[in-house]
Amino acid sequence: MTLETTLAAGVPVPANTASRWRTELTETVRLAWPIALTQLGQIAMMTSDLALLGRLGDHVVAAAALGHTVLFVVFVLGMGLVSAVAPLAAQAFGARDPRMVRRALRVGLWAATLLGIPLSLVQLYGRDILLVLGQTEEAATLAARYLYGLAWCLIPSWWFIALRGFMGAVNRPEPGLWITLAAIPANAALAYALIYGEFGLPRLDLLGAGIATTIVNLGMCIAAIWVCYSLRPFRKYQVMGRFWRPDWPLFRKLLVIGSPISGTFLLEYGVFAAAGLMMGWISTTALAAHQIALQIASIMFMVPFGISMAATVRVGHAVGRRDSAGTRTAGFVAIWLGVGFMFTMTLVVIATREMLPVVFLGSVTSENGQTAALAATLMIVGASFFICDGVQSIAAGALRGLNDTRIPLLFSFICFWVIGFTACYGLGFTLGYGAFGVWIGLSLSVIVYAAMLVTRFHILTSRGYMPDVPGPAH
Repeated sequence: MTLETTLAAGVPVPANTASRWRTELTETVRLAWPIALTQLGQIAMMTSDLALLGRLGDHVVAAAALGHTVLFVVFVLGMGLVSAVAPLAAQAFGARDPRMVRRALRVGLWAATLLGIPLSLVQLYGRDILLVLGQTEEAATLAARYLYGLAWCLIPSWWFIALRGFMGAVNRPEPGLWITLAAIPANAALAYALIYGEFGLPRLDLLGAGIATTIVNLGMCIAAIWVCYSLRPFRKYQVMGRFWRPDWPLFRKLLVIGSPISGTFLLEYGVFAAAGLMMGWISTTALAAHQIALQIASIMFMVPFGISMAATVRVGHAVGRRDSAGTRTAGFVAIWLGVGFMFTMTLVVIATREMLPVVFLGSVTSENGQTAALAATLMIVGASFFICDGVQSIAAGALRGLNDTRIPLLFSFICFWVIGFTACYGLGFTLGYGAFGVWIGLSLSVIVYAAMLVTRFHILTSRGYMPDVPGPAH
């Protein structure tokens, strides 16, 4: 199909450029807002856990940060693979091939299961891992207690991501939001009960927070399966049909697209994990402040991350229609939407930086005052990369819609490790700037990465690049 026929199923495309951009913006916002709110809901669950744990002391917040570090390094491996469901399913939807949509989801669920079994077991060795990485005995032991509960959330979490990718690819992301909204109070209540021993349940502190997260993620996965299997318009795809039938060609395609996404996520999250470890070397106060400031940055990041998922779908739809001009419009509309949001939110965070740490610490006292003050200062330092962090996420999402994941993997290595890690360590320790130097290094890596990804997307779409789509469905 050409640009003059359709932009998306049932949506006519205006002839002039301005109208085309307005139409694309409308479609992107319609798709992005439930995805973005779903992302915010998921980070809200994590934030509520940290807020509840914060009442137990700075050392518990620091241990939770270390536990999340170990979990996320593993989590992003599977997240990258199942993220490939979205572009494959979106391209099939744009090409009006419902069987291929189902196949894309099916191989994503396979990948989540096969990878999740061994990586769940890795979490049980979190204490040993953290001790090797130079953390204290107390911090490693507390973090391991958290991981014992969190270890089993990987497979249901990845399944939920794959199912959400399928929902978004067929232009119906709202059920993922409703499930997440229901999970937020359930997670808060269960975590509160298991952390503090309320409602007749045992007091399990960090272990209880991890168990609550696992139980809630399992419930979300089950709810998503039921929605996709039972409700319109999803049930016509028969998502669990022929689930055990081998589909090795498409599985290989998923690996080709998804493995570089996993690598990219791992390199990006890895440098932030390394930054957390560096903060642990500096002091417990630095680590707790870093975790608070990073959690606030993560909350902001969830909206552009949702927009990036919408960009993947919108670009993928255009690829399925073989609409090269549509891929360019979809990507750049999403990028500018993210710039506008992150600029506004950066101003809000700067204005409220001294109040935000109170959410995590309960109140500012003589014991945690240094943590609150340092967290507020780190948010000022981080303001330089908040906007670029949103841009890089959306540009990467647009490139995934083109199945372009290998070159961004190379970019991420250069930006996050050659530039970012070197700058974090050099500024933080060699030059003695401590926590401030680590955050300056993070900022530099994200700024360069965003510039390289946007340039890559511009070059590909200006040439009318169009990837091959998977073969005939079966």
